[in-house]
Amino acid sequence: MRSLSLLILLFVVSILPAAAQIFPTKAIRMVVPFPPGGPADMLGRLIAEKMTQTLGQQVLIENRGGAAGNIGAEAVARMPNDGHALLLNASSHVINGILYDKLPYDPIKDFTPVSLVAQYNHILVAHPSLPVRSLKEFVELARAKPGSISVGNSGAGTPGHLAGELFMITAGIKMLMVSYKGSAPATTDLLGGQIQAMFNNPVNSLPYLQAGTMRAIAVTGKKRLAVVPNIPTVDESGYPGFEAGTWFGLYGPAGMSPAIAARLQDSVARAVKQPDVAKKLADQAWDVVANTPAEFAQVMGEDQKLWSHVIKSAGLKAN
Repeated sequence: MRSLSLLILLFVVSILPAAAQIFPTKAIRMVVPFPPGGPADMLGRLIAEKMTQTLGQQVLIENRGGAAGNIGAEAVARMPNDGHALLLNASSHVINGILYDKLPYDPIKDFTPVSLVAQYNHILVAHPSLPVRSLKEFVELARAKPGSISVGNSGAGTPGHLAGELFMITAGIKMLMVSYKGSAPATTDLLGGQIQAMFNNPVNSLPYLQAGTMRAIAVTGKKRLAVVPNIPTVDESGYPGFEAGTWFGLYGPAGMSPAIAARLQDSVARAVKQPDVAKKLADQAWDVVANTPAEFAQVMGEDQKLWSHVIKSAGLKAN
């Protein structure tokens, strides 16, 4: 099987156009549209180092934060489509196209999907003072006292916020949604008891769950997290099919050569399979994906349908 895979890879490489075979000819800029230190930045730096090795040219991270990722995304949309300019963005890339009435770019039409790199599922966590220990009890309390449970998120329209909105629709409950400028301040207020719950990312949650200063209620994916297998999923807690996570994908500007996109995707797949990268991602409850451009485009289309429904139902709109 290994020999067959190698033969197929050699065949694919042999038929690539000459432009793809000599690509890249200079350093590649990978724009992360968020400040340093966040999940996208961490993931970008992990794969950039390995991609540099396989591509033979430096892959340089460029942080262009602001406006929920829109500033960096717009910049890449205007860059040459020769594969030397890339965008590593969260699933908010698709969400922003629904949430904002007017954007100076189209999140779908102005980009070439390269690969959905990795994803993580949120953990519904609660302050220990909230008198619930299961999702069933959480829902019962929310139904008994509509709007009484305050649920923080990292910003209006972010994947964590929309996970909460989707759960309200799914469970038929009402919660008080509180938006912050980032997951860090929301987590701080949860620890302090200013808010009672949050659909938080695993990186922010795991240390506090281990310390007992947060209580885990459920995971928003279809499978449990390997690093904390005792936390049940929303799916198995009475809401089959529920799934709401955050993914991070790599794009180029629209019109990128399919051969160059395929070469970049191959480099991403090799990067996330490196033992040190795979271990670091697994330890932080990430799931490696590294799918093809066509598969990534399909995920984007499915997300566009899902979040359009949620955003419309919740009456959300960004300025």
